[in-house]
Amino acid sequence: MDTATSADGITIGFEQVGEGPTIVIVGGAFSVAADGGALASALVDVGFRAVTFDRRARGSSGDRRGSLPEDEAHDLAAVIDAVGGDAFVLGHSSGAVLALFAAGRGVPIRSLFLSEPPFRFGTDEPAADLAQRLQKLVDDGKSAEAVVTFQLEGVGLPPEMVESIRQSEQFPPLVLLAQSTVYDATLTAQVSTPTPEMLSVSQPVTILRGEQTFPILITAADRLAQEMPGAELVIVPESVMHRPDPSATARAVRERV
Repeated sequence: MDTATSADGITIGFEQVGEGPTIVIVGGAFSVAADGGALASALVDVGFRAVTFDRRARGSSGDRRGSLPEDEAHDLAAVIDAVGGDAFVLGHSSGAVLALFAAGRGVPIRSLFLSEPPFRFGTDEPAADLAQRLQKLVDDGKSAEAVVTFQLEGVGLPPEMVESIRQSEQFPPLVLLAQSTVYDATLTAQVSTPTPEMLSVSQPVTILRGEQTFPILITAADRLAQEMPGAELVIVPESVMHRPDPSATARAVRERV
């Protein structure tokens, strides 16, 4: 794994595979670089160099308590700079929100591919103090409770699904990422409705979503496409329930680059 240094000195770990135009994958909540491996491989298969990275407070990357969305934008900028300064960006879920936020702040990105960004546009917002409560749970050594709280309130998963996850072998790795839930909650609250700077980015924008996914994500993708007249909305039938199909997504990207 290679490393980049963000503007505040935090080390960000990233991996790169393949040859060709560079595309940086920005994962969503609870994801680490390795989770983007299948998508990275599919992108390599269609001629890209694919880069995955650990967002701060995840995996091999460092952290600074109190980090803000602006810091995560600097992290993405540092990774892009480290891989040559010329990259496309494919963000999924909160990673798509971060990618568009970063572009709105002037981070150099050739084109944006936004997969099911969870913009709420002021509807059914989580409680305003969610990020603060998550941070207190983490600080109090209750990381497992922070994960559950974020799943219930931040993501909106049904209680029975959250309990099933808690009883499964999936749960311990999630607990290690508890601090990152604070940053995801902060980001998605700060720009639940995209800012004018985000809506007017100069880069080409492609918005991706599945046919079968959570209704809130269908609404978000479709409305974002309406709010960004130059953006293209692409429905990827193979992507189901907020899981981007690697091969179909890679093909959609390749067709637009």
